[in-house]
Amino acid sequence: MSKNNYAPICLFTFNRISETRKAIEALQNNFLAKQSDLYIYSDGGKNDEDIQKILKLREYLHSISGFKSINIFESMNNKGLANSVIAGVSNVLENHDKIIVLEDDLVSSPNFLDFLNQSLEFYKNDNNIFSISGYTLNLPSLPGIKDYYFGYRASSWGWGIWRDRWNKIDWNVSDYDNFKNDKKAIEKFKRGGSDLPRMLKNQITGKIDSWAIRFCYHQFKNNILTVFPAKSKLISIGFSEEATNTIGTKRFNTPLDDELKREFEFQNFKNIDQNIVNESASKFSIKSRIQNQLNKFLKKI
Repeated sequence: MSKNNYAPICLFTFNRISETRKAIEALQNNFLAKQSDLYIYSDGGKNDEDIQKILKLREYLHSISGFKSINIFESMNNKGLANSVIAGVSNVLENHDKIIVLEDDLVSSPNFLDFLNQSLEFYKNDNNIFSISGYTLNLPSLPGIKDYYFGYRASSWGWGIWRDRWNKIDWNVSDYDNFKNDKKAIEKFKRGGSDLPRMLKNQITGKIDSWAIRFCYHQFKNNILTVFPAKSKLISIGFSEEATNTIGTKRFNTPLDDELKREFEFQNFKNIDQNIVNESASKFSIKSRIQNQLNKFLKKI
């Protein structure tokens, strides 16, 4: 791969100084950091407390180095994560044909950018592939897998995509009325996790504001796949009290790749490993979600 053809990195931040610093320091330690352009989107605050934290964070952001270039976009208003991601990724992809996307609570292994860039290059013309994930769940079958596997459910934790795939996503989910009455389609959507139809309904009814569920629905609707690393190139450190979606959860804990391997082997899609599909879906099952809620409750008492 040409040194001039590495995907730009797009990092979304809010008000978490400690987590953001750790995420950026890990990125700086990536083998390809100095050859990669970094775009940082800093969202605005919801209240005075947010604003004070964000101002301190932005001081830090303007002090960082270690990348080919650094471009910082500071919002005066609070856009929210969904709007920030959709607008920010779309903006970067106006001038690039691919992108690597991270949020501020993700710590990467030094070979994260290697895996993402190599897989983005290998699968760029494979219409079976929708996105690349840097994160993988801790699944029983993975120790026997060499470098990668395929999955039905895209990951929102450190991922890569191409402009041609991204630009086809219908963020309005304009066919939802047809989908919600199609029992076969609903059951098929659940192969990525039984929580997906409920999340999509909550998105449509305004109970949540998630870019990721719309991302996953587009993937399902078009019967396309995500490429995952056999060993996770990312872990989440977003388990503080400010990270309301992950407080007390353990089902997404996974070991971070420590091999420092830099060359990966890929093959075009032929078939999917049903054992891995089942193991992945079980992480999002009702039983798993109930256990997760129990863990959250126990954390509070």
